[in-house]
Amino acid sequence: MKKFLLFLISTIIILDIIDKYVLNDTIYNYIKSLYNNYNYKIVINKDSLNKNKYQYKNYSSYVKSTDNFIASNKEDLYDIYYTFLNNGFDDFTYYCDKNYTNCIEDIKILSNDAVQFSYINHLIHPYNTFKTINSKYNSLTKRIDININRKYTEEEKKEIDNKLNEIVNNLNINSYSSLEEKIKVFHDYIVNTNKYDKLKESGNSTYNSDTAIGTLFEGYSVCSGYSDTMALFLNKLNLDNVIVITDNHAWNAVKINDKWLHIDITWDDPITSNNSDILSHEYFLISTDQLLKKDMSQHNFNKDIYNFIN
Repeated sequence: MKKFLLFLISTIIILDIIDKYVLNDTIYNYIKSLYNNYNYKIVINKDSLNKNKYQYKNYSSYVKSTDNFIASNKEDLYDIYYTFLNNGFDDFTYYCDKNYTNCIEDIKILSNDAVQFSYINHLIHPYNTFKTINSKYNSLTKRIDININRKYTEEEKKEIDNKLNEIVNNLNINSYSSLEEKIKVFHDYIVNTNKYDKLKESGNSTYNSDTAIGTLFEGYSVCSGYSDTMALFLNKLNLDNVIVITDNHAWNAVKINDKWLHIDITWDDPITSNNSDILSHEYFLISTDQLLKKDMSQHNFNKDIYNFIN
């Protein structure tokens, strides 16, 4: 017995020396990573998908919902990120295929690509969107653990939903017969109760103007706040809709009678030199052709991403 224990201890010491000085602590780091990551949720059960009540339809062919969480290429990565965001997961684990040699490098590139993530973030329900995404990589097991910091808290969702119900009741929106009239009443209410937050870009604003909180409770908005708020209202009407983005702007697209139409509340609530309030309908339920004829500078959206909008 003593000889066996002596042999075992000697073996462990030798392995430790080899790992430390020859393998650069590879074995140690692997065991440590397994221990550190034990508490992440591994989404591999198909029954966990399609359970989120805020899940959007898959409109764009740019990404698609998937139940395969072992990535073999970049397209798989996009689909995986879209799927866990659209399903409202707060944490998530997926893997790289053993033959996908550039997987970790591609993930790091994607993680730093704000444009691609922004497209994915605007093809889903505002309540499922993220503020930040934190990732952990394990190069040995090709395991990637993701943790999501949501744009809206559960408490904020309740406050927003209650406020929207209050607005619908106070404005008797359900008494209007057509969808266009219902949307117009809400559109006009938002314009009449908000100002564009000119200080947001400089970082000097005290308002939550980039969210529906700023629009509905504080009376100050930027384009993302206007568009989030309109999207949440359109969802109450059970209408297919998305937020369309360009490099420096965001607005809404909604499907009515099988046609995608645009609503840009930001541009219908223009900034004036004398701070007077103006209500416009120039960008209210217009076609893509009309939109681009009116302005190409901020509305020339990516047709490859929004390939479902005609």
